[in-house]
Amino acid sequence: MPVAERANLEGLTFWVKTFGCQMNFHESERVSGLLEAEGLMPVGTPDEADVCVFMTCCVREKADTHLAGQVSAMTSAPAPPSGRRIVAIGGCIAQRDAENVRAAMPRADIAFGTQAIPRLPGLIERALGQKPGTLIVDVEEPYDAFSADLPQHRTDMWRAWVPIMYGCNNFCTYCVVPYVRGRERSRPAAEILAECERVVTSGAREICLLGQNVNSYGHDLENAPSFAELLAEVAKTGADRVRFTSSHPKDLTEETLQVMARTPQVMPHLHLAAQSGSDRILAAMGRRYGRDDYLALARRAHEVVDGLALTTDLIVGFPGETEEDFRATLDLVGEADLQGAFTFIYSKRAGTKAASMPDQVPGEIAHERLERLAEAIRDVSAKAHASLVGTSVEVLVEGPSKRDEGVLVGHSPQNFTVHFPASAGRGARELTGRIVDVDVEEARSFYVRGHVRGEPR
Repeated sequence: MPVAERANLEGLTFWVKTFGCQMNFHESERVSGLLEAEGLMPVGTPDEADVCVFMTCCVREKADTHLAGQVSAMTSAPAPPSGRRIVAIGGCIAQRDAENVRAAMPRADIAFGTQAIPRLPGLIERALGQKPGTLIVDVEEPYDAFSADLPQHRTDMWRAWVPIMYGCNNFCTYCVVPYVRGRERSRPAAEILAECERVVTSGAREICLLGQNVNSYGHDLENAPSFAELLAEVAKTGADRVRFTSSHPKDLTEETLQVMARTPQVMPHLHLAAQSGSDRILAAMGRRYGRDDYLALARRAHEVVDGLALTTDLIVGFPGETEEDFRATLDLVGEADLQGAFTFIYSKRAGTKAASMPDQVPGEIAHERLERLAEAIRDVSAKAHASLVGTSVEVLVEGPSKRDEGVLVGHSPQNFTVHFPASAGRGARELTGRIVDVDVEEARSFYVRGHVRGEPR
């Protein structure tokens, strides 16, 4: 269990910016909880903060570019009340590129890796005692530590991210995760269940179990339950809704599908990353399943889990991808009966096998393929949303829309986004964190709209 370093930081302010996956959002909540426990106060903008923490992702190049731009903006930002602003770069980019952070982001004061979160308060105290321009680096890897053992400041009290494992053993040829997060390490089931019970007691209606590959849970522990068994136990902790991510197709079991089918608390949504529809590209990616394997899983999941929404991740432009390979991916969208997907252009990551593969796909071809794939995904999403018109769906309300405070937003059990108007006595204050029935009246490509019927619960 990590022990946070004590530091004299009372009265300073902090701001956290998160890039990347749900695990990063979870770890940002741990950073916030840890800094609050040290006496720092959260603020809403970087200009107000004495300490700015960037929790980073290095899976795709776009995140690197956004990070560098935001850190650079710190140079021209007004000085905080204390007179000195500390900029800390955490997470995967710091783990991968700590020694290069100074050259890429000269405004940074600290680079701390994925296992160094408990030591952040001490690193901040050290940085305050040194002159600007000195980069403090901590990327040591005590892999017996879990960020879930640290204090937490949940962004949304109605939802809790609960990690069940860290790291990855798959070493897909395009992915840096095993290099920056290490090998798979499962948390003991008793600790996971105790945390789930705590967050439910504190108000969480929805729990999302996290892991790079949740289906591998427990393989590194003696006498551990399977992921399906753990999922069934989490459903008994009192949460209204239980979700999980991510699932690797090679490890998805019939047992997990059966738990989803017979457990009302486990939501009928499965995110199963295909990455490609081409057998040749899947082999080059090191995914260890083929197109037919994925389609068989998709068919079985739809058969077993009533009303299932199946979503996926798809990459275009992987080295050597031909038009025929791409069309196989395009065809997979309809054949697998997908309801949505996250689509990406292959991003070359230093240190991975794919980075040195021949036949890198030109950018203009990759972008053109991405547009065609995105159009296909819009079509299947619009079809899935249209099927909801005229029905009533249960929605866990998350708050007001970012674009219109008069519109509230939430998600259905299948994880479809639902918008509906606020009304007198039924605004964000009254409904956030409540479950309501929404009669769906209109479908769009990325969400549905309707009106609340009946009383919230």
